[in-house]
Amino acid sequence: MKREDWDRKYSEQEQLWSSHPYRFFESEVADLAPGRALDLACGEGRHTILLATLGWKAIGVDFSEVAIARARERAVAAGVDVDFQHEDLLDFEPGPASYDLVVVFFLHLPPEDRRRVLGRAASALAPGGTFLLVGHDVLNASAGVGGPSDVSLLYTAQEITEELAEILPGLEIEKAERVLRTVENEESPAIDALVKAHRPQAASSPNGPEASNRLNSTN
Repeated sequence: MKREDWDRKYSEQEQLWSSHPYRFFESEVADLAPGRALDLACGEGRHTILLATLGWKAIGVDFSEVAIARARERAVAAGVDVDFQHEDLLDFEPGPASYDLVVVFFLHLPPEDRRRVLGRAASALAPGGTFLLVGHDVLNASAGVGGPSDVSLLYTAQEITEELAEILPGLEIEKAERVLRTVENEESPAIDALVKAHRPQAASSPNGPEASNRLNSTN
């Protein structure tokens, strides 16, 4: 969908998505020490705002101007300071190795565009940082609820881990799984892909600063 289509979609409803976080979101970030967080395709800001309430310095990015305006209003109502930015993720370039948490929820793009965005997302992870992605699994189009019907925009957790391995070798995969999500007023669950990964801390070298620098240059 084009930017104008998403703006119209948001404008047609007072609230397009649930105000509640994704069912697994809080549990996946609960054990992380708050730091700098980047929420890509943040929509109306539900996860970005929650992160801010948990003590994170949170930035949310989305290419819908309507969604970003709504997210800013909700952050004010929640009494938290969030930096919401109106940007196209195909053009947005976060600082490399700058974020302790990078979140990508329900971003569905053609494969080439997806890899481009995920490349920047993974590269934005600071040493020790966490990457968390959730999206509609490819099976959702035939056996699940909601989401795109175009299977070329969908993926599996395994596909995402393979792409991440090419983008940032050494990234440690903690979870890569298919998960079911109950949807209100629907008999069948939605089928999602969930991937959680960590960028290792820069290793210290017993052979001195020069060897340590060689190690750091590979991350």
